[in-house]
Amino acid sequence: MILKLLTHISRVLVGLLFIYSGFVKLVDPIGSQYKFEEYFSAGVLNLEFLIPFALPFSILLIVTELVLGIMLLVGYKAKFTVWSLFGINLIFLFLTWYSYTYNKVTDCGCFGDALKLTPKETFYKNVVFMVFIVILILGVKHIKPFISSKIASVTTFASIFVSLLVTYYVLQHLPIIDFRAYSIGTDIAEGMKYQEGSDEIPPIHDFEIGTDDGDKLEEMLTKEKAMLILIYELQKADMEGIPVVSEVAKKAKEQGYEIYVLSADSMLYDENELNSFKEKYDMHYVFGTCDGTALKTVIRANPGIVTVKNGIIAGKWNWTDADDVEL
Repeated sequence: MILKLLTHISRVLVGLLFIYSGFVKLVDPIGSQYKFEEYFSAGVLNLEFLIPFALPFSILLIVTELVLGIMLLVGYKAKFTVWSLFGINLIFLFLTWYSYTYNKVTDCGCFGDALKLTPKETFYKNVVFMVFIVILILGVKHIKPFISSKIASVTTFASIFVSLLVTYYVLQHLPIIDFRAYSIGTDIAEGMKYQEGSDEIPPIHDFEIGTDDGDKLEEMLTKEKAMLILIYELQKADMEGIPVVSEVAKKAKEQGYEIYVLSADSMLYDENELNSFKEKYDMHYVFGTCDGTALKTVIRANPGIVTVKNGIIAGKWNWTDADDVEL
């Protein structure tokens, strides 16, 4: 009787946790891709040959987490589900223990950008949930479909289809929900302020428009109408998008917008290469350097478009949605 009760409690807690964890990453799979790249880097797991596969890995993990959580709640293939959850949590335990012990990754990305946990907090969270999963293994016979096996099956496969559909949409556009510090409506200057009595880094940091004449960020924040074209790395950019954002910038300029092009690309340090780029794409605007991580945090697009009005982020678009840019 006690085992049955504990199994039902564990079923709900673990199921909801995995659904939540999967969902907050589902709306922003690029964020998980960046986290995988960090784990695979030479300074962490030294598995750099896996970096090109970071996005497929992130999609696989996200869909698996979400679907397993749903399978557990609806009671579909209970043994397969609980042992799969055990295996995944075992991997999470190792990664979070490694991060906690060696201070390699300060944020595991377990809940995307929706909820930040320290490596220590994440590790102990996984330890606690491993206890719940062990209870599920011991009481697996008590995990039955809530309504019927057929409905549980249909729900499972429907969740896989919807998850993949959402992932495709987000990759073509932008995250459905923006949990990051640069969401629409954010006052950039306020986001850069330190909080009294806090040792934490401000939500917005390492963001600048570095030029030979100094940082143009404060200047940009005073503009009634400003547009940022973000190309964090030219070699990884969707090159067909460059002419598209150039056209948008041209229209914005005609309507009184000040245009700033931000990049972390080495092109900005080579005058000849930069001038060649400006001529080729007719982008004779202010070009400024900015930290690559900051740019990837601002927008999940390369290139991407951001409008700022009086220092407040007014709109964000992937280059694929250039026709929807509101000026």
